[in-house]
Amino acid sequence: MKVLGILGAHKRQGLTGQLLTEILKAVPETEETEFLYLEDYDIKPHTNQPNPVLNELIQKLAESDVWVLAAPTYWGGLAGTMKNFLDCLRPKLVYQKKNGDTIPGPFKNKHYLSVTSCYKSTLENFITGVTDPTFKTIDTVMSAAGVIKVGELVLPNTFDMKTLPPAKIKLCHKWGQKIARKKRKDDSTVKRYIQLFFMIAVMALATMGIQVLLGRVLPLTNFLANYVSFVLIFFILLASILHYVTFVKHRRR
Repeated sequence: MKVLGILGAHKRQGLTGQLLTEILKAVPETEETEFLYLEDYDIKPHTNQPNPVLNELIQKLAESDVWVLAAPTYWGGLAGTMKNFLDCLRPKLVYQKKNGDTIPGPFKNKHYLSVTSCYKSTLENFITGVTDPTFKTIDTVMSAAGVIKVGELVLPNTFDMKTLPPAKIKLCHKWGQKIARKKRKDDSTVKRYIQLFFMIAVMALATMGIQVLLGRVLPLTNFLANYVSFVLIFFILLASILHYVTFVKHRRR
């Protein structure tokens, strides 16, 4: 197995680079690793003209099983160096159909870990999700390419920080060991079904509990009233949870 660390940042030895270095350092010696610093390459979009630099990077991606995509969050979004790299790769990540739709390309079923950092405090990032757009951008690209997400790692409160906190170094080492384990094509399917089961079970229990409380002040004595109230309450709970999972559930601290 090969783990490819890709750094899209202005500083090779900056905090985001340090995160990536610690992750790769923890990958077992039996596995191959490579640190790829995008600033070392003059990356141009894919066209009909020869593009040896982009072809070299595509070859590195193809030879790797796991990608660690590391880039800071600048101005509330993915750092430009990484964004440019992903933009230039677009025709190679997906196949485009005649109607403009895309399907996963040759990298389908590889795996990736997202890493970012930001100046905002831990509390502010936790509440407002400053780093969420960075993760969403990476997820959008990787999802289109059919690359499977392993997880996320974020380092907030980086203003005037010079070295990584011990807790983050420990977390980096944990991820380095985890991503080196052999993956199945989609190792989260069973997990999703289990999560869905417990989600529905909890929501049904909560809905019934709310119905009992409403029954004390509203006439819910017949079948139709019970059915309508159950559907409405269940829908509101489901919509809230789906909103959280879809729009909020990113690593923030």
